[in-house]
Amino acid sequence: MMKSSALSRRTLLKTASALPLTLAAPAVLRAGGEPLKVGVYGGYFQDSFDSFVYPEFTKATGIEIESIAVPTGEAWLIQLQQAARAKRAPADVSMMATVSIMRGMRTGLWAPLDETAMPNVSNILPTLINRYDDDGLAAVGAVSWYVTVATNTDVFPQPIESWAELWEPKYEDSLGLLALVSNSYLLEITAKTFFGGTDYLSSDETIREVLAKVAELKPNTRLWYRDEAQFEQALKSGEIPIGQYYHDVTGLAAADGFPVRSNFPKEGGLRESGNWGVARVSDKIDQAQVFIDYMSQPSVQAMLARNLGTAPNVARESMDLTDEEFAAVSSDIEPVIPRYDLHFERTDWLNQIWAEMLQA
Repeated sequence: MMKSSALSRRTLLKTASALPLTLAAPAVLRAGGEPLKVGVYGGYFQDSFDSFVYPEFTKATGIEIESIAVPTGEAWLIQLQQAARAKRAPADVSMMATVSIMRGMRTGLWAPLDETAMPNVSNILPTLINRYDDDGLAAVGAVSWYVTVATNTDVFPQPIESWAELWEPKYEDSLGLLALVSNSYLLEITAKTFFGGTDYLSSDETIREVLAKVAELKPNTRLWYRDEAQFEQALKSGEIPIGQYYHDVTGLAAADGFPVRSNFPKEGGLRESGNWGVARVSDKIDQAQVFIDYMSQPSVQAMLARNLGTAPNVARESMDLTDEEFAAVSSDIEPVIPRYDLHFERTDWLNQIWAEMLQA
């Protein structure tokens, strides 16, 4: 699930830097007609795109945007699939979680994209590109964010250096951990920390072995949380002084004077991403490709980092972010990447064994 709830709880925005006017759409795309419909998560996220992204994109390309608020989870995917059967496109371009992109790929929901029309897509990190079996481009990374170890510095003044520390007895009844196998990604974190990497999650037997290691966290865990606000308040007060949380949101709380810190463990923070997918039934695929190409510019990714707090999807050296700006949203440590393929193929089974682990 995308981190829309955390993003929507930001109440202050920095003054936006102007987006670069480096793209020019062909005259045929700049002509009048219906606007390009772009769907992103509602609340803060949509407000930010409405204020800082879409106006500058229109200035650069002449393509008008109709802003669509989309729900998180599978709800928007289902709506798109139902509309596609009726040959309608509620949005031409949608920001989607990776597993939702994969589900849409299976049903042919997404239009194959023309990479030659989007040269800036070559800037996007390879792990954030989704392809069909024939190597056709299905979706492109839009934004990313990190889950790290957050601590209350009044309770634990020293930074956390490894995810492995969460298993230490000194943290008994102290942790707040995300409640779901599909948003905590503790299987992946544990596999990289103790079993050499996420490739270890290769069979039912090894997945259960990693899950048994996750179960060892239960004595240390006070809260398995679904409500981010609940954990955030407990972290700020020191009631639950350590746990998984969003790096950028923790940084905002620290900037507001709360005694909290986000640490990137040596095994890396958990990097999640959203992706741009284009509805196959859209009649604006060319305009959609102009939009994706625009959003894939390093200068635009840097602007998003400064003003939305998202981690850039391009190489650090391609941007002009200062060390402080980069550290506020990202890290040079190789991240833990979710095994989206596993969550896509084995959703029901993973949910079952996860629930059994929590209830045991």
